[in-house]
Amino acid sequence: MTFSTQQRTHEKTEPEPGALRPSDYIEKALLDRIMAGVPGDALPSERELALALGVNRQPLREALQRLSRDGWIEIRHGKPTVIRNYREEGGLTILDTLARQELLDAGWISSLLDVRLALAPAYGYAAVRRNAAGIEAYLQRSTLLTDAADAFAIYDWQLHRLLCIESGNPVYPMLLNSFSSVYRQAGELYFSLPGARESSRMFYSDLMAALPDAERAAEEVRIVMRRSIDIWLAASGGAAGSEQASTKSKKRGRR
Repeated sequence: MTFSTQQRTHEKTEPEPGALRPSDYIEKALLDRIMAGVPGDALPSERELALALGVNRQPLREALQRLSRDGWIEIRHGKPTVIRNYREEGGLTILDTLARQELLDAGWISSLLDVRLALAPAYGYAAVRRNAAGIEAYLQRSTLLTDAADAFAIYDWQLHRLLCIESGNPVYPMLLNSFSSVYRQAGELYFSLPGARESSRMFYSDLMAALPDAERAAEEVRIVMRRSIDIWLAASGGAAGSEQASTKSKKRGRR
């Protein structure tokens, strides 16, 4: 059975002004337009956007400037504002904004799992070498986990945070902290899958059994990271690939 995710076509009406705070409403409406386009597309003029969204120009201008700073758009004085190639040129603030506005879809989550596969075995290995006892103490708490998706998301986040901190490399926790809002949304979505919760319970047990062998622990981390990708792709119906295909199709259509 294919899991129902927040896959978005971006072919929808603007959000209702009263449903969000004015600043959030404007940002969300602009992001919907940006994500429906492709890099190089011009946005309507500030005046046209204000009329279309039913907002004053000052808060609209502030939202545009904020999106420009974050790498979504390029404001060109005397020329139309254009969509930037935010996927290739943007920073971690792009992901944070997507999570905050609940725009993360199955393809983004699949990409995040790929990043975890690349990083987690390395910081897991370093952490076990430095403090296997502390990690074991935390893993023992996994037996108290309820079967709720949010409980798993919190526990798993804290485990990876502990591994990053105990790795001794200050960049790892900084990177992870940059993903906090992203992980909160994606984690609950992922752990709503029964197979994901079962896989993680198995991982916590296997990781604890591997301690204090750092190489064996790193391999257990690698195994569960790969398994999580397989679980997600099976549940989302290969949404990552369809999203990329959709983006390429839009680009071809504009040529």
